[in-house]
Amino acid sequence: MPSVTTPPVDTREKARRERVERRRAQVLEAAARIMYDTGYHGMSMQAVAERAGMSVGLIYQYFGGKEEVLEAVIVDILNGFREQVPAAMDAAGSDPEERLAAGFAAFCEVIDSRREATLLAYRESQTLSPAGRATIIRMEEETTEPFRHAVREGIATGRFRAVSPELVAHNLKMAAHAWALKHWTLSRHHTLGEYVAAEMDLTLSAIRA
Repeated sequence: MPSVTTPPVDTREKARRERVERRRAQVLEAAARIMYDTGYHGMSMQAVAERAGMSVGLIYQYFGGKEEVLEAVIVDILNGFREQVPAAMDAAGSDPEERLAAGFAAFCEVIDSRREATLLAYRESQTLSPAGRATIIRMEEETTEPFRHAVREGIATGRFRAVSPELVAHNLKMAAHAWALKHWTLSRHHTLGEYVAAEMDLTLSAIRA
């Protein structure tokens, strides 16, 4: 009788983690679409389960309830910023203008891939508990810190005027969010790439020394 080779424990654990992440992503995508259509209060876990193609019981293995699902939808966007923005800025090199442009482009790309979830974050974030809102606020501050750092570097090297790094970071964040909030009109006039280039031209023109 041929012997059966048992996969190493770390391989099985990796496969398990990937399966869990895949299922969580299915749940978040389904929930975001349902909440976009019905609002948070109109969403049921049964509806999420049906859209995600799994049982309600399986969803409750990953999330404790509706509020946890909503928070996870928002956190998923913020994690996208936290992972992709610094990586894009590091790949751009040391020039502060290039770093800001690369970071803003990455920020907008995350928004573009999650437009419905971004709208939900604005519309439903007040539904979260105080602890949930505090988590979102903290994470949002972390996601814009690379912008502030690039502005501070630009000021220190004489490339930028003595502007407020906080205000520049805020304006870039709001411009990126506008791609989702006003997509219905902006997309009539610009592709995403054109929008990113135009917004960065306005920002850099205002802060260059």
